Amino acid sequence: MEIRVFRTDAEIGKTAADIICGCVREKPSCVLGLATGASPLPTYREMIAEYEAGRVSFKDVRTFNLDEYCDLPRDHKNSYYSFMVENLFSKTDIDMANVGFLDGNAPEKEESERYAAAIKAAGGIDIQILGIGRNGHIAFNEPSDEFTDEAWKVKLSDSTIEANSIYFDDIPMPRYAMTMGIGSIMRAGKIILIATGASKAQAVKDMIKGEVTPHCPASVLQRHADALILLDEAAAALL
Repeated sequence: MEIRVFRTDAEIGKTAADIICGCVREKPSCVLGLATGASPLPTYREMIAEYEAGRVSFKDVRTFNLDEYCDLPRDHKNSYYSFMVENLFSKTDIDMANVGFLDGNAPEKEESERYAAAIKAAGGIDIQILGIGRNGHIAFNEPSDEFTDEAWKVKLSDSTIEANSIYFDDIPMPRYAMTMGIGSIMRAGKIILIATGASKAQAVKDMIKGEVTPHCPASVLQRHADALILLDEAAAALL
């Protein structure tokens, strides 16, 4: 792991976007693994700024997102697909035909096999963006007794539901999601994990200083050959 600590999330976003845009310029058809939530938003804003300035084009990039809720229409305002359209896809020249997304309403086994095959056909993920949950989860891989492999349907933990339910003001938050598995995440060429805020400090400490265990799913990144951890001072406070 390489660990960098910054004063602001804007500095983190600039650093991550510089790496991603550099990869796109070097390999225009590169494959990006994307994440949702607050953590990657500064990165997406910087990617949009680079596109608007004419310094990068995403038209040949392939993307695969980490997860999607079950029992929620894709066009619902709180679907992760809608999140990506609003915060990145609609503001750049990303070709929607090149966007890979899990279908949370498809049968689990068939959807897992389809997504794995699509990632393999694209040549594998070059850069994977991650956040980390307060309980150490990455994507929706919650603490458990074993590491997962390919995409699977997960029952969300109480802490995850508590953290995300604030976004659901019209319907109850879904209790299940389809998520990329740990094995699939670990096969990415490079991983960039972003964590900000004091609420993530214990999870960050467990990820970096603790044993590698599925009880802290993010700890598996200790075994990745090219994992970059970008933190603000509050998230790094216990290191």
